[in-house]
Amino acid sequence: MRKILVVGAGQSGLQLALGLQAKGYEVTLMSSRTPDEIRGGRVMSTQVMFDTALQHERDLQLNFWEQQAPKIRGLGVSVAAPDTSRAVDWLGRLKGPAQSVDQRVKMAGWLDTFTQRGGQLVVHGASVADLDFLSRAYDLVLVAAGKGELVSMFERNTARSPYAAPQRALAVSYVHGLAPRPEHPGTEAVRCNLVPEVGELFVMPTLTTSGRADILFWEGVPGGPLDVFRGVNDPSEHLELTLGLMEKFTPWEYARATKVELTDAGGTLAGRYAPVVRNPIGRLPGGGLVLGVADVVVANDPITSQGSNAAAKCAASYLSSILMHGDRPFDEAWMKATFDKSWFTSGRPVTQWTNAMLGARPEYVARLIRAAGQLQPVADRFANGFDNPADFDGYFYDAEDTADYLAEVAESESVSVSGSGSASEA
Repeated sequence: MRKILVVGAGQSGLQLALGLQAKGYEVTLMSSRTPDEIRGGRVMSTQVMFDTALQHERDLQLNFWEQQAPKIRGLGVSVAAPDTSRAVDWLGRLKGPAQSVDQRVKMAGWLDTFTQRGGQLVVHGASVADLDFLSRAYDLVLVAAGKGELVSMFERNTARSPYAAPQRALAVSYVHGLAPRPEHPGTEAVRCNLVPEVGELFVMPTLTTSGRADILFWEGVPGGPLDVFRGVNDPSEHLELTLGLMEKFTPWEYARATKVELTDAGGTLAGRYAPVVRNPIGRLPGGGLVLGVADVVVANDPITSQGSNAAAKCAASYLSSILMHGDRPFDEAWMKATFDKSWFTSGRPVTQWTNAMLGARPEYVARLIRAAGQLQPVADRFANGFDNPADFDGYFYDAEDTADYLAEVAESESVSVSGSGSASEA
């Protein structure tokens, strides 16, 4: 029986560990916290998972919360005008429901499942020295812990990492009491509110430790009016800042948030990090090799809601590569091929799209976003790009491709698409 060490108990590490365990591998999992410590801790993310990523969980029969979590059937985009009205407002329909499960719920539950199924759990924050010692006892070491000392083993790939500094300041609040959007009272949806030159507010339903809730998530341009959460440690102050910014920049969202309260004392999070792609193979002091997983080696800004999706897809790809490799050594060539397979199928499309959304949006992209308000097929296609980011390659990155696509849809819908408006409106 092949022995594999998985370091890190997030979406990718746990999904991989449970998948390998189900296939008969002897798996040891290292986590820095116990399940109870995770449940009682601070929120860790703003995860929304779309249908393809959720299917990987279903394939492993790990979709424990699918019936409890809100079924997200739409994705809407609103763009603030200079007078704080909505210059753009539309809702795209998802082909398959998305969902969000608080990682405190999911990761603690999956950890319990791993140990109940006989897996060896080591609760310890691993160091490079630890892995150097432990690696000799395993056929393969997978590093899925995306922070701390271990990340230093994986060199930054400058050609794939255009940003050297954080592009957004992040602030998250989990709340109860958010009223539905009055124009779509029966539809659970992710709402993307774009405030030109200021940042973005995302609103999304979730399942948390206390039941159904909503996530209010600001992404602020560094140094701008949303970049005010650094050093704010009091959860109540954090929420008050969040609501004040909503009232100023997205009053249509604030109108339904006047009665919200935090889900719990750990329901806020703030921070920032630079998007980065790293080389996937880490070298230990004793000469051993380890393979980086998911955001250890491909860490994108959450502006496109891809973190958990990319982690699930990476874990599924790595699992397939391990199973197909049989009893052969997990050498450097195999590690490179395994990462390349994941990168070109899912990592690169996500990185390309996310980096584009972080930059200044050209006029043709602004026109595309406006046109989605007139053409439902465009809204639907854009929304479903969150499930399959590779689809954006056909119409999002080139002005001529965008124009051809909009003309084609307008003709089929017998609609004239307005070209008016400025890039600053989207």
